[in-house]
Amino acid sequence: MSVRGFSVAVLAVLGAGQAFAAGIDLSKPYGDKYGCINRNGQEVAADQMLLLTDEALVTAASACTFTDKRAQADGSLVVTATCEAEGEEGSEPTKFTIKRSAKNAKRLAIADEDGNVMGEVARCK
Repeated sequence: MSVRGFSVAVLAVLGAGQAFAAGIDLSKPYGDKYGCINRNGQEVAADQMLLLTDEALVTAASACTFTDKRAQADGSLVVTATCEAEGEEGSEPTKFTIKRSAKNAKRLAIADEDGNVMGEVARCK
């Protein structure tokens, strides 16, 4: 690879990092009411809960650990995860799309592989 080719490759990687930085930042947790309450462990039982962190998506019935995150050109984030459901053995790979809410830019919408919105979350305070 030439120096010029290497420079272009480095710029492409840096550009992708900047796109990620300009897109969705998961350095602080996001959740719904019960997700944020339970972000440090199960403090309150809830039938519905969404907690989104840099490493995982946790619901009332499942926990998904991220294995890959890819920023998309539209600013969304496609996440590949291994999920374990309550009451079931083993884990199953799945994908989620995380993007800004159409209703409120401070919120994130989480959709499954089929495009079904699982819910919206806001940055935990």
